[in-house]
Amino acid sequence: SINGKCFDWLLVSRRSCFRAGVRYYVRGIDSEGHAANFVETEQIVHYKGSKASFVQTRGSIPFFWSQRPNLKYKPKPQISKSVNHVCECLLCLGVLIYFCARKGSEKPLEQTFAKMVNSMANGMVRYIAFDFHKECSRMRWDRLQILMDQLAEQQDE
Repeated sequence: SINGKCFDWLLVSRRSCFRAGVRYYVRGIDSEGHAANFVETEQIVHYKGSKASFVQTRGSIPFFWSQRPNLKYKPKPQISKSVNHVCECLLCLGVLIYFCARKGSEKPLEQTFAKMVNSMANGMVRYIAFDFHKECSRMRWDRLQILMDQLAEQQDE
């Protein structure tokens, strides 16, 4: 109940059975286009006979890459095969928000992914990069407003 209005709120997460695994061992996509550690979370609100749903997905960056453990604290990602393969999951998502490090060892991943999405020339798929760790470090959650401002138009749609 919020402001005296009662509603039902359901939260459902569905984890893919394809490409499950631990960090660094399972990354990217397989030849079938399944992204590693893919999870779809749906929020459903039911109020006075009306229903609304919002689906959020997360998973590994959807192209061929790996990050094999070694003696380094954070091994470098290796981009492999042709990145011309467009993951089928991208074609139905709508707005893509990718939380990424836009510097350091993960920068090539961000650049490759941005290039791949832009080359699709699909008006239904938009890519927005947001470095969550940089922007919100030291509990500065108010910095999420930067992302919210970038998404305002898509939210209105």
